Order: sequence, then C-alpha cells, then structure tokens
Amino acid sequence: MVNMNDIPLELQNELAFTKEELAELERAKKMPITFDADCPETTPERALKFRRVNPPRKRANMA
Repeated sequence: MVNMNDIPLELQNELAFTKEELAELERAKKMPITFDADCPETTPERALKFRRVNPPRKRANMA
C-alpha cells in the first residue's frame, strides 16, 4: 500500500474522484444487479468450480 502522506498534493488531487464521478458511483451502488446470459448468477456449486488465477504465496514462518 502507498502512504498518501508520501504523495505530493498535486498528484493526490489528480488521482482523486471528481464530484461527478462520486455521484455516478453513488447512483451505481443503488442500482439492482441484473443477471443475464452474459452475466449469470453464480450458484454455490458453480462457485466451487472457480480456481484462483494466482495461487497463494508461501510465506516464511516468522515466529
């Protein structure tokens, strides 16, 4: 993660959402999800068939 205190204020303002973008995101949050042929609802059985694209990393024991 990047510490926002390390980023110059100009870049922070450039990366921030505009008021219009924030309003659009709020409207999208309130819309219902519509499932169709291109985006079917996932059942628990179908969810079990998914595989991770990137396998979990093995971490060294830090005890």
